[in-house]
Amino acid sequence: MAKSLPRSPLAPAEFPALPAIGGVRFAAAAAGVKYQGRTDVMLAVMDPGTSVAGVFTRSATRSAPVLDCQEKLGGGTDQGAAILVNSGNSNAFTGHYGQSSVAEITAAVAALTDLPQTRIFTASTGVIGEPLPHDRIVAKLDELNAGLSDTEMKAAAEAIMTTDTFAKGASTTVEIEGKPVQIAGIAKGSGMVAPDMATMLVYIFTDAAYEQASLQALLSAQNETSFNCITVDSDTSTSDSLMLCATGASDVDATGNADFAKGLRTVMLDLAHQVVRDGEGATKFVEIQVTGAATDADAKIHGLAIANSPLVKTAIAGEDPNWGRVVMAIGKSGAKADRDLLSISFGDVLVAENGWVAPTYKEEQGAAEMQKAEIAIKVDLGLGDGTSTVWTCDLTHQYITINADYRS
Repeated sequence: MAKSLPRSPLAPAEFPALPAIGGVRFAAAAAGVKYQGRTDVMLAVMDPGTSVAGVFTRSATRSAPVLDCQEKLGGGTDQGAAILVNSGNSNAFTGHYGQSSVAEITAAVAALTDLPQTRIFTASTGVIGEPLPHDRIVAKLDELNAGLSDTEMKAAAEAIMTTDTFAKGASTTVEIEGKPVQIAGIAKGSGMVAPDMATMLVYIFTDAAYEQASLQALLSAQNETSFNCITVDSDTSTSDSLMLCATGASDVDATGNADFAKGLRTVMLDLAHQVVRDGEGATKFVEIQVTGAATDADAKIHGLAIANSPLVKTAIAGEDPNWGRVVMAIGKSGAKADRDLLSISFGDVLVAENGWVAPTYKEEQGAAEMQKAEIAIKVDLGLGDGTSTVWTCDLTHQYITINADYRS
């Protein structure tokens, strides 16, 4: 059985009540991929008319499931679709065995659901470099098929967890032309999280109709300011996948609708923040706001340099208002900066300006900000109009404990 990790102190009080999404059903089962008695595989089946979009890791060593999904995106919507996800084994760095496992699973799901194999998408998360025991998953397909229900999204969220300490879900309702449209999603992610995208799996569903190419463009754009702006430990996974499925069951076409885009961003940002809040060993949720950069791209580079710095993150863990470490991270980022134009604040406390500690700054003010569970670090470069916001967490001894014996 998997080792039990304490629930993150930054976790929400409970899993949210997610609405049923017309046109999609879920099921979960315990296949024993790595641990006995643990729910570790989920199946989602969508009705005909579903558009599927996705973004994936750009890792040079991405897994067989990721490569397979990338090849299949962009298909028509006359057929339904299915997504099967397992935890416990990432099916990455497994050579032709990995490809064979994907082929076996997708063929079996296709036969079970009467869908073409090109509309079966899979994902795997867990240990890298070990062959996936796909026969255990295939053996559970009849059970999964029998258990399909529009009320089982929470069970699906629990099945895809690895070192997560809580299941992650979010939803919103958008009104379009006087009719309600539902958007709901689930995610997993806790460690090996850094933009490009992160070791996470995210599945978002809506009952809106949406043209596939436009849905893909929307998802890619929204991803850049949500999941590609979070980091736990600067490491990028071989397996991360984010998929968005629009079933059309509401008979409302949301293609190009601005309110739908806002609703989607709400769900994506909520899930992204939950991933950070469940960062391995995290005790602090940190928002880094960068303004005054030469460009937005430079602002993001600076923000991620701060967010990924082990020295910054350990200072936050120790509740030390060490603004010098923020200065260091900005200086090493590679983006344009001028020491004498820089200002830094912790929350609303101005800490440094004009290349020096602010004359009004008192150490106890900074220390008080660092004692909070949610911390804002604000940096203004004084160079232009570029802005970016990224999110991270602190780096604690518990992170080492979790990852030192990850495979045991």
